Amino acid sequence: MYRITLACRCVKAAHAEEAARDITEEFTHRPWHQNVRCEWDGSRLLLRAENDYDLDGLALMDEFSDAITAYVPEPLDGDIEVLSVADV
Repeated sequence: MYRITLACRCVKAAHAEEAARDITEEFTHRPWHQNVRCEWDGSRLLLRAENDYDLDGLALMDEFSDAITAYVPEPLDGDIEVLSVADV
């Protein structure tokens, strides 16, 4: 099992809190990820999740990108960064 943490700095604060809630809820429909939580830390969206196949975090990154696109109303200009992947 891998515990993955991703960060996205390209979301404006005005939309971030609602987007974090919506993204957390969205991942309840993706049961291949467990213990998913998205939150706004004041400067970036953080997504934490666990799964048993994504040893580099790139699959989760792809799905996080899709969710951000779906739930953030303005166009984004930035990247998602893999902060950590831990074997748990």
